[in-house]
Amino acid sequence: MKTYFIIIHLVVCNIIIANFFSPTAHSSAQQIKVGSKKFTESVILGEIVTHLIKSTGEQPVYLRELGGTRVLWNALIKGEIDIYPEYSGTISEEILSGEGVYSEEDIRQALAKHGIKMTNPLGFNNTYAIGMKEEVSERLKIGKISDLRQHPDLKFGFGNEFMDRGDGWPTLRNDYHLPQQNVRGLDHDLAYRGLEKGTIHAIDIYSTDAKVRYYNLRILKDDLNHFPAYNAVILYRADLEERAPHVITVLKKLESKIPESEMIKMNSRANLDMVSESQIASDFLSESFSLETETYEETTIGRLLRHTGEHLFLVAISLSAAIIISIPLGILSAKMPGLGQVILGIVGIIQTIPSLALLVFMIPLLGIGGPPAIMALFLYSLLPIVRNTYTGFQDIRPQIRESAEALGLPPGARLRLVELPMVSRSILAGIKTSAVINVGTATLGALIGAGGYGQLILTGIRLDNMSLILQGAVPAAVLALIAQGCFEILERLFVPKGLRLKPAC
Repeated sequence: MKTYFIIIHLVVCNIIIANFFSPTAHSSAQQIKVGSKKFTESVILGEIVTHLIKSTGEQPVYLRELGGTRVLWNALIKGEIDIYPEYSGTISEEILSGEGVYSEEDIRQALAKHGIKMTNPLGFNNTYAIGMKEEVSERLKIGKISDLRQHPDLKFGFGNEFMDRGDGWPTLRNDYHLPQQNVRGLDHDLAYRGLEKGTIHAIDIYSTDAKVRYYNLRILKDDLNHFPAYNAVILYRADLEERAPHVITVLKKLESKIPESEMIKMNSRANLDMVSESQIASDFLSESFSLETETYEETTIGRLLRHTGEHLFLVAISLSAAIIISIPLGILSAKMPGLGQVILGIVGIIQTIPSLALLVFMIPLLGIGGPPAIMALFLYSLLPIVRNTYTGFQDIRPQIRESAEALGLPPGARLRLVELPMVSRSILAGIKTSAVINVGTATLGALIGAGGYGQLILTGIRLDNMSLILQGAVPAAVLALIAQGCFEILERLFVPKGLRLKPAC
């Protein structure tokens, strides 16, 4: 029983730590929140918008690299963000798919029904395209998309979002009657590496992407005009016009001010020269608007400490909740076998749901950021603790229970004085397993704006920067080892020595 109280004490400490490190502890609900997708151009545009808003005296929150279109759009609708950069073609073909809106005026009217407004185009068209290595396209004599029909054995690798978009692979295949069967979905930034290594032959690209030149790609001519125009715009919540009209005024300054050549230049500085997006945005505003803005370059240590705090916040809250819920569930499962099979079945099924899918399932219920990530991590942490608690009770020898009953101990006293101390080692083993799983899975929380070490990993993948990837991956592994080591120490301190002795051979 002493061990159980130590565990509960640990839970309380975890909650205190989580509140201390909470990334939202000091944020104001009235702050203007800017979002961006997880590709470089969107991040840069988000930085430009954020710098402009700061120039009005506001202190906006920038939630960068939140994921794909649906994540950002749903967050905008629910008011979890107020502004984010988007593209007219994506609005027509993905967000408002099936509504048949293509002209700028039709798009505005359709968006207004959702309480959303749109700026005029920013000045460049970043359309989708299909790209191949220059030497491959030259060797196979492929210059336009329709030429791909003659090469059914080619391997395609498209971004996961492109695989399901209204203007993506399904309609591209139908419009061009493409025969290729070896088509896989993968992270957009990883697709370039596959193209370079020759494991895939064609990918979807953005026409303003600096990597087109870096990887020496040929953009295939869209000879059937399948892809619509993707004019960059800014979407914002209509209520901003009343809450912060000065913000809308500065947003409109960007209209027609970013030519395609300038956007390609900014993308190149980020992806090829490794200049921070914040600095790129500041330089653009200085050159184009004579607007001097402050940039803050976070040190490696500062960045690591910030993401460590975010990661600890996710892990501490979710693991603490799992401990509080799982131990009683495990006891209940052991005491009531019929109900126990149901409980074990449910937590077992939850464990089989892919972690990314579970995160996405949580978004409609809890929005973006920490809450859905914490809920998903909590659900993933249940099974090891519940099952180990259940197994520990099942392994108690009948003679021990009979002896406790013979001494006249009531059920509550038997649980407190006999059973829980005997299963404490098994419970701690389950908590150790959950802690390690939790720390690793928490890296995926960055995909929905929860931060943590996953943010460094995602940014490193986007910029093809191995150093950033390691800055996220190595601390996550170290944190998992530290968590396991802490519970090993707890086991040595509080599990009765007789229960830790290995049986003689």
